[in-house]
Amino acid sequence: MTRTATSATAEEVADYGPVQDRWTELDGGYTVNWTTFREGVDMAPVLAALVGGRCSCPHWGQVLRGRVVVHYADHDDVIEAGQAYFMAPGHVPEVEAGTELLMFSPTDELATTEAAIKAAMQPQ
Repeated sequence: MTRTATSATAEEVADYGPVQDRWTELDGGYTVNWTTFREGVDMAPVLAALVGGRCSCPHWGQVLRGRVVVHYADHDDVIEAGQAYFMAPGHVPEVEAGTELLMFSPTDELATTEAAIKAAMQPQ
């Protein structure tokens, strides 16, 4: 684990076609991600397997470029380039093409969400 990281020094890199993700687990139980969305992505289908069809992991970060609409049960938040954000548990992001995010998340909770996303992406 490490105390600092940059997108260039991220310990892990995954390319999912429309999305590239770089991440490092930081000391203290948090993961930092730099995520680039080459295409627009509605996360609703891949989050459908989670309880209530929504992500229960909190995320903090900044939209470096682009725009995200975060759907909650009772409202939507729009986060644009340059804005810092907190995505509370119970969210479903919809991300525009060309968006880049910097995101901090509790590592254990993020792992649960990512396992569900990977399972949803597997061919049936």
